[in-house]
Amino acid sequence: MKFKNTTLKTLILVSALLFAGAAHLFATVGLFHKWAPILASSAVKAATESPNPNANTIQAALLLDTSNSMDGLIEQAKSQLWKILNELARAKKDGETPDLQIALYEYGNTGLSATDGYIRQVQAFTSDMDLISEKLFSLTTNGGDEYCGQVIHTALEQLKWNAAPSALRLIYIAGNEPFTQGPKPYTEACAWAKEKDVIINTIFCGNYEEVISGHWQSGAILGKGSYSNIDHNAVTTYIETPYDSQITQLNLRLNATYLAYGTQGQQFKANQAVQDQNALKYSQANVADRAIFKSSSSYKNDKWDLVDAYKKDKKILSEQKENLPDSLKHLSKAELEAEIQQLAQEREEAQREIQKLGEARRAYIEAEKAKMPENTSNSLEDSVLAALRAQAKKKGFVIE
Repeated sequence: MKFKNTTLKTLILVSALLFAGAAHLFATVGLFHKWAPILASSAVKAATESPNPNANTIQAALLLDTSNSMDGLIEQAKSQLWKILNELARAKKDGETPDLQIALYEYGNTGLSATDGYIRQVQAFTSDMDLISEKLFSLTTNGGDEYCGQVIHTALEQLKWNAAPSALRLIYIAGNEPFTQGPKPYTEACAWAKEKDVIINTIFCGNYEEVISGHWQSGAILGKGSYSNIDHNAVTTYIETPYDSQITQLNLRLNATYLAYGTQGQQFKANQAVQDQNALKYSQANVADRAIFKSSSSYKNDKWDLVDAYKKDKKILSEQKENLPDSLKHLSKAELEAEIQQLAQEREEAQREIQKLGEARRAYIEAEKAKMPENTSNSLEDSVLAALRAQAKKKGFVIE
């Protein structure tokens, strides 16, 4: 009888432990179901936000429709890039130049994967504007299934957005089909953008009436941005100035101060010259616009140029000794430093001269514009910069 009582007590104890364990398990499962969506959301947020964010940052993602009818839009993007970037380069926060990052997407091109919604990330956020120019010149148009909500959602999900509250985060989406197309509702995408404090600016290529009826206005309002319409087939015009030729010559002097290093250094240096030639396809005035940007502190090439890299971190000489050009490997550290310092001085002189001429050129262009009849049609440049000026101010940026 004593044995039976002991057995009974043991069974009761085991049952109690099993019941407690089951209760704990069910509670854990319940908590998991309760918190899983929040944890998943946090994981996505962590994956799409940059670590150690710099508050003095402007990020702009360009989402361009590359369907058949959008050749004019792509031409405007290529021909107006340096005008837009020069305005961005003039931005300041607390007297300091912000870190400028551009990303590029194409959408609506049936040459792209249907599984991905005919959307492609052409370039993630980068400060390499030669690379952005290269990518723009690589775009071609084809077909047409334009999913605005999905491309906005994709950009929000894929890009590493700066998490600093006072950073400026912008999306510019341009196209000519209703904003409502596709499996991802634009209302959901714009609501997520608002949650992430990413401003959605919409640019409709066509008549103003379709901005309203096609819900491009609604998308911008939900995304706390601006909306506009442009004549995407208008050819970019430039005001030639007496300073363009001299700035172009100084651009050649500037190029001569770059010293490629690393396994891809020569490739990046060659691309610098290619993008000069791409700018020249439009006009010498466009080359002057590009040269002015290249003379600004926003033009950064420390990943391939030894002069910029040395300015950023002097340890680069010992770390990259094996990746130096053959013509420099025989130099002592002191000789190499002297060579870099000489090139840095020549670069600063060329940059100063370009900046000085650039200011005179800008004043000349403004005076010429004042003589012209008011232009009632917008271009991509006009729409991008109008939105930028208003939205930058709210984040504490001043465009000088």
